[in-house]
Amino acid sequence: MVRTWIADVTPLFESDCYERYYRELPEFRRKKADALQSGVMKAQSAGVWVLWQRVRKRYSLPENAPFNLSHSGSYVMCAACVDGRDGGNVRVGCDLEKMGPLKMKLARRFFCPEEVRAIEEKESEQEKADLFYRYWVLKESFMKATGKGMALPVNSFCICLGEPPVLARQPEEFPENYYYREYYAEGLPYKMAVCSTDDEIDAELHMELLL
Repeated sequence: MVRTWIADVTPLFESDCYERYYRELPEFRRKKADALQSGVMKAQSAGVWVLWQRVRKRYSLPENAPFNLSHSGSYVMCAACVDGRDGGNVRVGCDLEKMGPLKMKLARRFFCPEEVRAIEEKESEQEKADLFYRYWVLKESFMKATGKGMALPVNSFCICLGEPPVLARQPEEFPENYYYREYYAEGLPYKMAVCSTDDEIDAELHMELLL
């Protein structure tokens, strides 16, 4: 089973709190955080790794357990296979994105024609933006699940929205069955999605307090 957690890293925007979490990071994650320019990005980098380590400890997961991380705004996200299978058997990708203005030029450039039409058919600007960000996290989560990330062309696969969404078309190099789960948190202006080759994805979004 794949489970998903999010956590608010706003406290890490304060230097004292950030330093406390920074001390928990392994050397390679410290270097990653040190290379980032803004305090928000540093907080995201440290916070999402601490979230993953807490999940690992709670479920006694091996180092090669399938997992994926994401962050946007003041929230971080972790999705992981928690039933003990190793990284060779399951693919997991997740994406979290804080909603903003509609980016129709981006959609027309990178999305599939069917997806662009679905956005354009919405009546209001808010409905179009809502659908744009929904597609965005669904696409990102699949790209991350494949392991190729942004090296995989965004229009090389097409998503058919539903409950849950499905891949209407996918790259030949990734013929496996992929499954989706979307998450919503009342009051949070974020879109969230998980994609995995594991067909059992927990419907509950777990909220974690880092402090």
